[in-house]
Amino acid sequence: MMVSNKGSIWALLKWQRDNSLMMAGAALIAVVLVKLVGWDWLILPAAPLAVVGGAIGIFVSFRTNSAYDRWWEGRKLWGRMINTSRHWASQVGAYLDQPETHAQAHTLAWRHVAYVHALRCSLRGQDAYADDDFAHAVSDADLERVRGRTNLTHALLELQLRDITKLNDDGLLDDRRLQSLDESLRHLLDIQGGCERIKKTPFPRGYTFIAEHLIRYFSFLFPFAIVEELGLFVVPMNLLVCLAFMLISEAGRVLEDPFTMFYNGLPLSAISRMIEVQVRETRGERDGLPPMHRPDLNGILM
Repeated sequence: MMVSNKGSIWALLKWQRDNSLMMAGAALIAVVLVKLVGWDWLILPAAPLAVVGGAIGIFVSFRTNSAYDRWWEGRKLWGRMINTSRHWASQVGAYLDQPETHAQAHTLAWRHVAYVHALRCSLRGQDAYADDDFAHAVSDADLERVRGRTNLTHALLELQLRDITKLNDDGLLDDRRLQSLDESLRHLLDIQGGCERIKKTPFPRGYTFIAEHLIRYFSFLFPFAIVEELGLFVVPMNLLVCLAFMLISEAGRVLEDPFTMFYNGLPLSAISRMIEVQVRETRGERDGLPPMHRPDLNGILM
């Protein structure tokens, strides 16, 4: 996620190089055919194109707003993950604060850290077993119990439920506290399900296809409506108007998946690391904590 504005107009043009060249070329063609060749019959009325431009603006804005809703929902889900993780760590520490349950509390806390890292990897399409943070948090016993499961994160939550149920059966955790811990696990499962719904439900491809083609067709017609008045200045004007449409459309495209590793993606690595540190601090750890992730030189935090 970009946390600072260090971009430039040249970076935008470089990102949209092909589209920028196409739009500038379309304007130059209009200048050559109308102003140099003298084909005045190619001049188009401005009113119909103004209507089309307005329709394109509404269409691409709707798509971008819908994509941003997905991105913002993903951020809200991970905000809930932070709060629920803090609550889980506090619950485990308070409910199992006895010598005979210290080991179980340690397991429940560290397994949750492993769960958060596993969910991050899953949403980003990465292999959790090859992730250093996950490997550091998960125990060998848990690895054996969850290996081969189709949904690693759900398997880890299932282990949590089995362990707290056993604590209740052994008389080390009363029914009320068991119910409270079970409610926290349900919240985690709801958060995971919401994230998976966003990740596994792609934005309708028709929106992208229609938006891109409408903008490209418009960029070839628009210069013929303004070339008579602007002359050679039709080139920057066409670039400004049509590239604005394209950038709005592209903003929607890159926001469709809030869990991507592209620069607009949510900073799941930073959030996961923060959760790990805070869970370990709740357990009383002060030394050897991993450093928090910081934005890179380009102002991007992942």
